[in-house]
Amino acid sequence: MAGRTKRLWTDEEKRRICVQTSPPGVSVAQVARRYSMNANLIFTWLRDPRYAPDASADPDTVRFLPVEILDRPM
Repeated sequence: MAGRTKRLWTDEEKRRICVQTSPPGVSVAQVARRYSMNANLIFTWLRDPRYAPDASADPDTVRFLPVEILDRPM
């Protein structure tokens, strides 16, 4: 373990890294390798609402379901 130092990530860096995990087809492991870090750390950040990507901010994720109203006799 000689020569290893603990890296400190700013809140903005954590948010930026977490957002990179949100596109379809991108795995947390891929993003972790990009930054030479353990994927478990990113999973920890994703559970924290301060860093998790806000799904409601992306208009492409909003989906409407068709609804059919049937008139039923009482």
